[in-house]
Amino acid sequence: MVALYLPQFHPTPENDEWWGTGFTEWRNVAKARPLFRGHPQPRLPGRLGFYDLRLPDTRAEQAELAHHYGVEAFCYWHYWFDGRQLLNRPFDEVLRSGEPDLPFCLAWANEPWTRTWLGQGEALVEQTYSPADDLAHARWLVEAWGDPRWLRVDGRPVFVVYCPHALPDARRTADTLRSEAVRVGLPDPLLLGMNAKNKWVDSRDLGFDGTVDFRPQLSDLPFYDLARPTKGKVRRNLRLGVRDPRLRVYSADEALALMDRRRSKLSHPIIPCVFAGWDNTPRRGRNATIVVGYTAEKFAASLESAVALVAAKPPAERLVFVNAWNEWAEGNVLEPDVTEGVARLDAMLSVVAAS
Repeated sequence: MVALYLPQFHPTPENDEWWGTGFTEWRNVAKARPLFRGHPQPRLPGRLGFYDLRLPDTRAEQAELAHHYGVEAFCYWHYWFDGRQLLNRPFDEVLRSGEPDLPFCLAWANEPWTRTWLGQGEALVEQTYSPADDLAHARWLVEAWGDPRWLRVDGRPVFVVYCPHALPDARRTADTLRSEAVRVGLPDPLLLGMNAKNKWVDSRDLGFDGTVDFRPQLSDLPFYDLARPTKGKVRRNLRLGVRDPRLRVYSADEALALMDRRRSKLSHPIIPCVFAGWDNTPRRGRNATIVVGYTAEKFAASLESAVALVAAKPPAERLVFVNAWNEWAEGNVLEPDVTEGVARLDAMLSVVAAS
């Protein structure tokens, strides 16, 4: 079980400039309000509180909690822009200090940094590519891949790319990463591409080793790209007790069925990913997309299905990604909250114990 981890919850100069001094996404989380009857907002942190990821004690408590409930590695989102990094302080300190002693890897979020939080719209930091940057990135990564805590499959350090299809020459990038690892005496890395942004390509065709079937795939949902009201959208919302025609609200059963239907049509092998929930009201307000009724029991069932997909693989290759450990502004959270407590973590532990 590999949980995607957002290293966002600490002040940075960039966020001070773009959103106001002292900004972290806790500000968005706390100011969210319910948009329809029964809408559970704001969703507030429980046991860990409104933490600051600059603090070693916070990172240690997260790792202890994750390990106790069956998370075997964190996959930190990695923001690299032509040599510039954002939100890198927590991982840099994990790497430098040797603590906490929980396996980890990185997932390169290779899309522009934008005001909409969706990789589109006004770009605050552009994402550019070049052979020289591939080499600089690879040389930075191989230093980290040497850490004994780095998640490995058959000795190979795991590295994930969110949008491999966005790379102008994906094979060149993959070859550079591999050649630099070999140059310093490391094993060939296991390179995984996510099929994000509605791109159902086999990442092996791009020079990678496998594909993570990223979830939630919001593009699987009807009217997802439609902000304006339509008769069909209004009818669907009313069936869920939602009167606002602008909101995109989906039942968990519908969302899961549509994502499973699309997954069943993929002809190439995938590494499954399970999402913990979805409600990005804190970020998007009335432009939010919300999945309702995704209980801890339904989350457990999704995990069980994912575990079944990898059950026949050798033990070292039985990877399941969980999105996410702490995406609080997207309502996509394993960490305890004040309402459910550790219900989702208990669900994960039960699945891990049964497998």
